[in-house]
Amino acid sequence: MLDSCDCRRTADCNEMVKLRPNQPYAHVIRGFARLKAGQLDGAIADYNAALRHEAKNASALYGRGMAELKKHNPRGNADVAAAKAIKPDIAEEFARYGVK
Repeated sequence: MLDSCDCRRTADCNEMVKLRPNQPYAHVIRGFARLKAGQLDGAIADYNAALRHEAKNASALYGRGMAELKKHNPRGNADVAAAKAIKPDIAEEFARYGVK
């Protein structure tokens, strides 16, 4: 999913979410942008929104897990594990874009 990221700035991502509020992809991409920017609470909110629409979205689960872990919240481990069960190479995908 991140391979086709079509927003590079938070403003672009905000517009994408505004235009596609019910599409998990829009929230996942903005969540990723916020995660990379260190806006952890915003990232978690976006990933939660994506998961409300698609409960088994590996990118949303992994991103939320990483954000939670960066906040020193161990419940992030469950999200990371769930994401890896869905998409075993999800960690490598995020790492390619600078999230470890």
